[in-house]
Parts: sequence; structure tokens; C-alpha cells
Amino acid sequence: MVLFYRSIARCQGKILRSRTMAPHITLRRGPLVATPSQPPSDRSAPSAQVLIVEDEHDHAEVMADALRKPGHVCTIVHGLEEASEELLHGSFDVIVTDLVMESATSGLEVLKLAGEHQPGAETIMVTAHGDVPTAKAALQGGAYDFIEKPLDLPVFRNLVGRAAETVLLRTQNEQLRGEVDAAYGFEGIIGESAAIRKVIDQIRKVAPSTIPVLVSGESGTGKELVAAAVHNISKRALRKYVTFNAAGQSESLLEDQLFGHVRGAFTGADKDRQGVFEYADGGTVFLDEIGDMPLGMQPKLLRVLENGDVIRLGSNDSRRTDVRFVSATNRDLKAMVESGEFRDDLFFRVRGAEIHVPALRERREDIPLLVNHAIGRYAADMDIDRPGITQPAMMRLVSYAWPGNVRELFNVVHAMVVISDGEITVRDVPEEIRESEHDEEHASMRGLAGVGLDRLEKEAIRQTLAMTNGNREQTAKLLGIGERTLYRKLKEYGLR
Repeated sequence: MVLFYRSIARCQGKILRSRTMAPHITLRRGPLVATPSQPPSDRSAPSAQVLIVEDEHDHAEVMADALRKPGHVCTIVHGLEEASEELLHGSFDVIVTDLVMESATSGLEVLKLAGEHQPGAETIMVTAHGDVPTAKAALQGGAYDFIEKPLDLPVFRNLVGRAAETVLLRTQNEQLRGEVDAAYGFEGIIGESAAIRKVIDQIRKVAPSTIPVLVSGESGTGKELVAAAVHNISKRALRKYVTFNAAGQSESLLEDQLFGHVRGAFTGADKDRQGVFEYADGGTVFLDEIGDMPLGMQPKLLRVLENGDVIRLGSNDSRRTDVRFVSATNRDLKAMVESGEFRDDLFFRVRGAEIHVPALRERREDIPLLVNHAIGRYAADMDIDRPGITQPAMMRLVSYAWPGNVRELFNVVHAMVVISDGEITVRDVPEEIRESEHDEEHASMRGLAGVGLDRLEKEAIRQTLAMTNGNREQTAKLLGIGERTLYRKLKEYGLR
């Protein structure tokens, strides 16, 4: 049934609402009108879709009129029921609501409904002086801010403008995050180096099959992303994907969690329970840190890999399961086989296909991409403008060894985004990374003995291109050569 909306506020001399649905109006940039009580601003405020919830008609009209000059589009409703209808069917950027209307909690109800139906909007509470404690409590409930009656209209207009800017910034950051993922990410795996392209190519090759996959690599390299990617582009993508970490667990607990139990199997087992393999039937099980699997558990795991048979604790009956098996380890399983810590038959089973994820120091050319991706992601999470990063700061990050790999890099970038003042500089780089540059440089220089000059030159160009994120003008400047010389060298060495 077609719904016709009531109440139509006039703003900018035009009827604002007479429609069947509330289309989302994209935020637009417009002038922020200067007032005598506030100095003119160089900034412009976005024009937004505003819902005004106010039971006093004349007050609502005054607020709508005050928002006319910055270009906001206003919808007026006069109670909780009307507000509920608008919030359910409409689309708003800012919601302005009186705190007390039909009841003392009407505004809080509007805030709750806004959170449920308009999660991207900001809500401003309008309150009388005596209701300030309640308004402050609303801030803890997710309100953007509150303003007291009688309204100072220029202050009110500025407050709505700031709320609209917050929404605009959040939208832009979300779009940026999507663009970065689309441009550089494959199932969350960031990088354009030959090493990471090899990993992605292997994922694409093994994913369509049912062969067990072993993902190897140091801690923090992103093995769990590789495992998830194998599942996500496989024929089982719509089925369950269950992760399980074998590290630090007793053999009895591991057996119970992986294989389940029947009623009466042990004290407290008052009913049958599925294990991980049965629960994931038809899907994929990702067994992380398989190198920590106790020897006593390994034959049982091998049985599942060979024929899908699962026997619950306390039972002799075998249950057939069908799971794709992906495992990961940061240990040398071959060495563990030789030392007797890992069964050789299980090793050959889990390593049907092996994907090795390189350490970050082995793909330094990806560091600028990872840094820029992380900066955009954390800025979006914090609802702040995306900070830039200076070349010296980026050089410190590129030259560091990163023993904790991508996980460590992302943690460092997160901290730098938090403490930076609009631009990440060398002073924002942790001290241990700044101080390590000298040692890293000397270690690198020691490894140059006997290397041909052509190879050194090619590597210098390649790493500088990576550091500048492909900016050829900056690359030529840093290398101390002309752009025409750089273009010739790029062609000569087959670099892009």
C-alpha cells in the first residue's frame, strides 16, 4: 500500500516532502552562513537531509527556517508515532529531536529508533535547562550532542552543520575503504609484488578442488586470510567456514572440541554434542597451528582426512563427514617429522597443496600499499580525515625488518594514525623503528658484495618506486636522476 507522508515543512520557499518514499539525498557542499555572533568561516558545511521531531509546531518551524540558509532539507514531525514512521521509511543524515514531548522519554525513544533504522545518521537532542542530566545520558546512548532552549539559532545551525560534516566524512571514509579494497585487495590480501601475486595465483588454482591445503609462513603474515580466501572462492563458499586453533590446548579438550561426545562420555556430559568436523559438514575447516597438535591426536585427525570418519568421545560408532581441510603453521613441519614430533603420513595428507606466505621483509615493495591501506582503514574507523604520510616516514617503514610482519605493521600504523596531527611524520614513527634504520642499512650493505652494478641499480629503482607508491617524479628526484633517464631505465629493466 502506498504510504503518503504527513506534514510538510517549508524550507527555502519550497515544499520539502510530498512523496511515497524518502529518497536519500546525497550530501552536498554549500556555504556556511556567517552570523554576527560568530566570525565567518573559511569552511563550507554539507547540506543534509534533516528530520525535526518537535511537538510544538511554532518551535519546529523556527528550527526549520534556521536551517534554510545553509541549504538543509527539512522534514517536520510532531510526535513519536510520526517520527517512527519517517525513521522506518525515510533516509536522513541528521535528526533533531526534542527530549520531552508526549513523555519525559520521548526523545530517548527517538534516539533508539534512529539507532535501529538510521544507523548512519547523527542525532541532536533539544532540551530545557532542567533536562540537561538526561541529555548528557543521551550522549552515552549515542546522541551526537545536545542544545538547550531557548535556542541560539546561529549556534544551533552550526551544530547541525558539524553533525552533517561528521556524516559526510564517515561516508567518504567508507567509500575510500571500499576503493582501496577494490583496487589493491584480493579477499583482504594486500600487495602487488611478485611474491604476493604468486600466493594469489596459487589460491585461485587450489580453491576449486577439494585437496587439503597447508598454509605456511611466519606469525603475522596473514595465513588466516589465505585460508579464508581458499574457502571464499571455492564451491563451498556458501557453506560453513569454521576456524579452530590447536595451540595451547590439552589432548582431551582438543578431542572433545573436534570430534564431539555422546551423553555419559564423561562427568558433566549430559547430552550429545557435535564436534567441529560434524558441525562444518559440507563446508571448510581451518585448523590453525596444526604443528601444535599432540601426537596422540594425530591418528584420529588422519582418519578424518582419509575417509571423513568421525568417532565421538564415548562412542564406537563412526559418523561420515565431508569437509574441506585447510591448515596453517608457523613451524617447520618437515623438521618435526624428522624429529618424531609430527607423523609423516599426516604431514603428507595435510600438505596436499602448500601455499607459503612470504615474510613482509621479503616483499618490501608492498609496504607502501599496506601502509596506505591501513591509514585509510583506521582513519575511517576513527571518523577522521585521512592523514598523509611524509616520504622520510615511509622510508623508515620500508627499511624496517618487521619481525612481526603485517600484524606488527598494522599495529604500528594504527598507533601513528592516532597520535598524528593530520600528517604522519618521522616523529610519529616508533623509536625502535627509527633507530633500527642505521643497523638495517649496514646489514643491507654487507649483502651487496659481489652483486653486479646493473642488479643494484635495478633494485634501487624498484624499491624507490615502491616507496613512492609508483610516483615516477618523486622516484627520479630521490634517485638524483632526470625523469627521462628514469623512463629509459624502467624500459631497460622491464620495470613498470
